[in-house]
Amino acid sequence: MLRRRSARPGSGWSVARQVLVLQVAVVAVLVLTSVGLAALDARRDARASATERALAVARTLADSPALVSALAGPQPSRRIQPLAEQVRRDAGVDFVTVMSPDRIRYSHPDPANIGRPFIGDVGDAPRGRPFTQEYAGTLGPSMRAVVPVLDSRGRVVALVAVGITLDRIDRQLHDDVLPLALAAAAVLTAGAGGATLVARRLRRQTHGLGERELARMYEYYAAVLHAVREGLLLVDVDGRVQLANDEARRLLTLPAVDAATGRDEVVGRPLADLGLAPALVEAARGRAVTDDELYLAGDRLLLVSAAPADWDGRAVGAVVTLRDHTELRGVTGELEAVRRLTESLRAQNHESANRLHTVVSLIEMGRAEEAVDFAVEELQVAQLLADHVVAAVDDPVASALLLGKTADAAERGVELQVVGVWPESARLSPRDLVTVLGNLVDNALDAVAASPLGERRVRVTLGERRLAVGDSGPGLPEHDLHAVLEAGWTTKIAADPAVGRGVGLALVAQAARRTGATLRLGRSALGGAELALEWDA
Repeated sequence: MLRRRSARPGSGWSVARQVLVLQVAVVAVLVLTSVGLAALDARRDARASATERALAVARTLADSPALVSALAGPQPSRRIQPLAEQVRRDAGVDFVTVMSPDRIRYSHPDPANIGRPFIGDVGDAPRGRPFTQEYAGTLGPSMRAVVPVLDSRGRVVALVAVGITLDRIDRQLHDDVLPLALAAAAVLTAGAGGATLVARRLRRQTHGLGERELARMYEYYAAVLHAVREGLLLVDVDGRVQLANDEARRLLTLPAVDAATGRDEVVGRPLADLGLAPALVEAARGRAVTDDELYLAGDRLLLVSAAPADWDGRAVGAVVTLRDHTELRGVTGELEAVRRLTESLRAQNHESANRLHTVVSLIEMGRAEEAVDFAVEELQVAQLLADHVVAAVDDPVASALLLGKTADAAERGVELQVVGVWPESARLSPRDLVTVLGNLVDNALDAVAASPLGERRVRVTLGERRLAVGDSGPGLPEHDLHAVLEAGWTTKIAADPAVGRGVGLALVAQAARRTGATLRLGRSALGGAELALEWDA
């Protein structure tokens, strides 16, 4: 089980904390910038709105008949001042000033300024065109509008100036921006909360490590994992490959990483899509521990160990190690064949000793002719068998193997027949021939020996494009034939003599693939099962 690793003291901020600070800073900058831009826009709109309102009030007053009538009187200020103040209060502006064309005030919020010149520009208002500006007058900076007052003949007889101070505009702007600021604070709080949640998740995923620790861990782990002599596969809970070191790619014949583009056709793909044996895929994805079990992968026998990987009680996948067992199994098979041959020779030696004792006893009894006949008969039988095997198989090692198997079969009460001739131009090398014959004959002998007493025979058929071993055993049901072949070709190797599959059958399948042969399992003419290697012309 994997264990949580905490960051070392003094190793700097973790990646999660750095991301949190960065996200909060980005959110804060974005929110404050947005609020500032919104405030500037609102300030510009507020001043433009104030200018339009001042202009509208000024035009309304300039078009008032009461103002024109008051201007025609002897003392215009007495009637204009109350009218202007009433309009100022009703319109919510800061000043309404009516002046003569030469800019002498008829009204002002401060009566002391009546009769004094108007402070500020009037623009083109004396020439009949409205004028607006921002100007600092007696009441402070303000947005103002100056509009001409025309008589019935279209002459400018007075000017109306209406203004709204910037203080009033700013107070109104403050009231408008306050909800915006509250909304910005809420957005900032939500952003900080979201960043905290992201940081917590990132902390769990990075286990609280800093970027230097993560980089160092990746570099060291990658170097170690790719340098080990064993194949290593890391598979997640969905069965997708997350890591395959160089040795695993070699053993499983998987494509390497493209050095030019960095493209990896293995990592991230489901293990079942890589063309591996189904049982090997199941072992890698299983939740049970598998220790040193043999599987067939292409032309290789692999010793596979798999163990589930957990983190804090949560399954994260499986770790699979692979070791090449092909050469060792091949040598083991040959040693097993030699061992069986040695046992057969020992049995023959024991049997020869019994026959020699018989001959000696016959001579001692004075029956020399019968002793000679007995010895010659046994010698002829042995020589005929040896001549037949040697004539069928020219290779001395394979011939010795078949002679040994014949003796072994005789001890087990089985008749071993060799039919046909193995040509010198055969597709199998002597080593492969020993492997194929040894394993197929052993499987056949096991199947016949397990059958009830009766006719027990094993037949080895040799030919230019066909090598077959059949027996008179119980055979296999038709629906199991395909399954046995699949087991020998692509699934887990299980030493189960009842179905005739195991490492021996896997080695036979390897030899068949190396030489382009087709491995077939069917019904023998003797009544049992027959396994044959067939080559095309």
